[in-house]
Amino acid sequence: MTARRIGLLGGTFDPIHLGHIELASLAQKTLWLTQVLVIPANVPPHRTKPLTSSFHRFAMTALAVAGRDGWQASDVELRHEAPSYTATTLGRFHQQGYQPTELFFLIGADAFAEITTWRDYPQILDRAQFAVVSRPAYPVARLREQLPGLADRMVAIEEGGEPPAKPSIILIDGKTADVSSTAIRVKLSAGESVEGMVDDRVRQHIAQHGLYRSSAPDRQTLSPVNDPPAGRLHGQN
Repeated sequence: MTARRIGLLGGTFDPIHLGHIELASLAQKTLWLTQVLVIPANVPPHRTKPLTSSFHRFAMTALAVAGRDGWQASDVELRHEAPSYTATTLGRFHQQGYQPTELFFLIGADAFAEITTWRDYPQILDRAQFAVVSRPAYPVARLREQLPGLADRMVAIEEGGEPPAKPSIILIDGKTADVSSTAIRVKLSAGESVEGMVDDRVRQHIAQHGLYRSSAPDRQTLSPVNDPPAGRLHGQN
């Protein structure tokens, strides 16, 4: 039987962009994931409320994944009012019968660098395979030096490689788009085009509903340098 390998990509997705898509695509190709679930967060535990509603963020996510083999937008966190912690979400999948080695939590290297601040660290590392992907200016190779206490759990895998038989930190090196949700919001608030930064269907949804243009941008909130790494949305205390 084919091994069940479920990729989980979480984030606020305000909005979802090509950096998210390329990260998950690279992980799917490398690890031969049988399914990729893209999970918009409901209540981020460490930051202000998203600018757009959960309805629009889920709709944009569904549009971005439509037609991609094995991909699906999941409302597993939007169905709950509690803060969206990764530990809680993984627990829900365990309750459905998934084993930790069948779950691959997809995350950028910049976000994983802050794993020690996450709720239930270090136990959370035993609840799934963590598939960590290089991000622009943040290669996965840097993590061994930055997180020396976790270096012995890190395994570099190339396309088609077999994942470890126990929960590990899988390092995947590759190129992904240099884009952030905050940079997109800044451009949209200024009336600029975001073509090439988001899926065209997402861009059309944003334009159709006038998202991110209804009020003047808060420069502190919308400054690209203040945009948190995508994976932090699920973990930080």
